[in-house]
Amino acid sequence: MTETTQDQETTASQLASRVHGSVLTSANDGYDQDSTGFQLLEPHEPAVVVEAADEQDVRAAVEFAASRGMPVAVQATGHGRSSAMHGGVLINTRRMCGVDVDPQTATAWVEAGASWQHVIDAATVQGLAPLSGSLPGVGAVSYTLGGGIGLLARRYGFAADHVHHLDVVTPDGRLRRVTASDEPDLFWALRGGGGNFGVVTGMEIALMPVARLYGGCLFVDLAEVPEVLHAWREWTASVPDEMTSAVSVIPFPDLPMVPELMRGRHVAQVQISYAGPAEQGQKLVEPLRALGPVLQDTLRELPYSQSGAVFDEPDQPSGYRGTSLLLDDLDPQELTTLVHQVGPSASNSCVVGLRHLGGALAQPPQTLNALGHRDANYSLGMLSLTETSELDSVTALHDQLLAGFAPHALGRSLNFTFGPLDHQQVRTAFEPADYQRLAQLKTEHDPHGLLQANHPIPPTTD
Repeated sequence: MTETTQDQETTASQLASRVHGSVLTSANDGYDQDSTGFQLLEPHEPAVVVEAADEQDVRAAVEFAASRGMPVAVQATGHGRSSAMHGGVLINTRRMCGVDVDPQTATAWVEAGASWQHVIDAATVQGLAPLSGSLPGVGAVSYTLGGGIGLLARRYGFAADHVHHLDVVTPDGRLRRVTASDEPDLFWALRGGGGNFGVVTGMEIALMPVARLYGGCLFVDLAEVPEVLHAWREWTASVPDEMTSAVSVIPFPDLPMVPELMRGRHVAQVQISYAGPAEQGQKLVEPLRALGPVLQDTLRELPYSQSGAVFDEPDQPSGYRGTSLLLDDLDPQELTTLVHQVGPSASNSCVVGLRHLGGALAQPPQTLNALGHRDANYSLGMLSLTETSELDSVTALHDQLLAGFAPHALGRSLNFTFGPLDHQQVRTAFEPADYQRLAQLKTEHDPHGLLQANHPIPPTTD
């Protein structure tokens, strides 16, 4: 047994006496699954994993790590993991997946490891809907702390705007109830600043009076209808706030596992989520349907319990890299160039996603938070399935694709960035004064930078 392994076993033994959940080292079954999650590329390599059973386990793990100067990372589903921790204590919260809905107040209490699917299942039976995203398997808390642009975004705003309170373990080992009136600075920072200031063990959120929506996808072959992106951009200029939409540009390989209709095609997938009567939704999308031949049309009225069908994203673990920008506009010429750059001849396969923002997203919430760039009208994201050996070429392609949109760029969108960013890149996600305030709060609550957030904000050096 090596010294390192001995140290890990000693650490695990000491922690195991303090928590209800299991404590794992690399020698134990379950360590790899807990350390990896949905994102298979570059998993965490902690000294120990704490499979937290409750908030007291989280508190004990944070206290233990802080007393020894060990870094701490948190993972529930692992969808958005952007950088790996080596050594230290990983708190895996996926077993803390409870959801309690109060139909009288239209709120839900959501534990740290619950996915949006857990929340959807609990809320929709009451005729209510959370401000969940395109993929129901994503962790609800991490999504919300990063802002949260979901299927009802233009109607109701960011998920972070509708948080009532948070329970948080800060690096000093305190379990705090954080609200607008109690710990207001932390309440401001956590909603948009992510996991830089503590480990959230649960949150109370508002639910919306939405039982059904009109949604789904239009699939169009770009070789036959090359103007789809331009037409969608023009269409978004006049749609009501009840309409939230996006377009993905997907190079489908010519392989047997791909549906025959899509096989070998470069496809634009127009995603529609309309929070209004189905007949109005049908009328609104007619200009898009009329553009040309549609390979597949899945638009229909559906219960919110089936909202994952709007984007119809794959939910199988994989390795990937992704990056994004928030934009004030989409340059038509750059859209044309973009389609050519990610076509069948691209050096690496890349899915490009455009989302229409504005509406309620542009409005300040009742209680201000750290989210930046509410004036953005669109987001541009790109995602490539990849392996470690291809990271350099994938990064180069993403940088090339983003470069053309720089004149309209406002900053980064951290929730849609799946890869490490330097501090200057993280800074662009916030207004300058807000970033400085976040750095000061980081200094106050985590001066030694023990919390290994996805996109870390370092303590200020002032």
